[in-house]
Amino acid sequence: MGERTQTRFLARMVQGAKPSEMPGFIVPQLATSRARAPSGDQWLHEIKYDGYRIQLHVNKQRRTILTRTGLDWTKRFSVIAGAFDIPVERAILDGEIVVVKDGRTSFSELQAELARGNQDSLLFYAFDLLYLEGFDLRKAPLVERKRILKMLFDETGLANPIIYSEHLRTDGNEMLAHACKLKFEGIISKNAEAPYRSARSDAWIKVKCLRRGKFPVVGFVKDPAGVAALHLGRQEGNHLVYAGKVGTGWSRTVSSQIRKKLDTVTTPTSKLGKSIRDPKATWVEPTFLAEVEYRDMTADGLLRAASFKGLTKGTGRS
Repeated sequence: MGERTQTRFLARMVQGAKPSEMPGFIVPQLATSRARAPSGDQWLHEIKYDGYRIQLHVNKQRRTILTRTGLDWTKRFSVIAGAFDIPVERAILDGEIVVVKDGRTSFSELQAELARGNQDSLLFYAFDLLYLEGFDLRKAPLVERKRILKMLFDETGLANPIIYSEHLRTDGNEMLAHACKLKFEGIISKNAEAPYRSARSDAWIKVKCLRRGKFPVVGFVKDPAGVAALHLGRQEGNHLVYAGKVGTGWSRTVSSQIRKKLDTVTTPTSKLGKSIRDPKATWVEPTFLAEVEYRDMTADGLLRAASFKGLTKGTGRS
């Protein structure tokens, strides 16, 4: 039995597989955010990658990479597209393109690599198989889709830069704690028996690792009742450098309280070592610290996905 015939036979044997012409772009399944991972044996837990979600479409000799909104980014990820060199005529893989730095995926490093036009560090983690050799697999249980996907990798020796995304059947919150300790973005928990649905649903649950820190407030943007955003700094040696902006996490009452405090320490010019341009900003002495939760920092040292948690007195200087 030829390798392509074998893969077609495997696809046909999957419960829920449906004979079908190869579809075009498939709207991706999305995960619902939760504070805790679900429990139970029906859940598969994967590391949450911090990169670009893509679909890899294989149609005979043509490889096409589509973004989560259906844009064709094949040229941008041509190395990944060209690396899928196995005897499969038609397939659609779902996954994430990433760059790994210090043992974990880094979105800021991925952006930096793409800005330089460098693809050498790119990896594609494939975590789902939606179509294979004339069969639509979306109605098949996830555990079956992943089983066939892993067989493609195991039997063809496919390796870097295309990697099968492993999962664990374990306690989700223990895995989350371990992932956070290793500074991963978080985990995705997926119902092993669920079909693939092009929507956000509770069949996929994402739980993110969040960091927490205190940053000197160097300015604010007014709104009629309080503040619309806070400009933050961070200490780098003897210099106060810009750390980004936070604009969420407070109620109307707290926003008004923040404004009253910051109005007492306004200053004509920014106290940052290197000023930033914001015509709407009111600059302040770095007298108050904003405590924020954030996901990560960019390569430029700016906070990502920051949320305000409190305001205290102090400069944040060591």
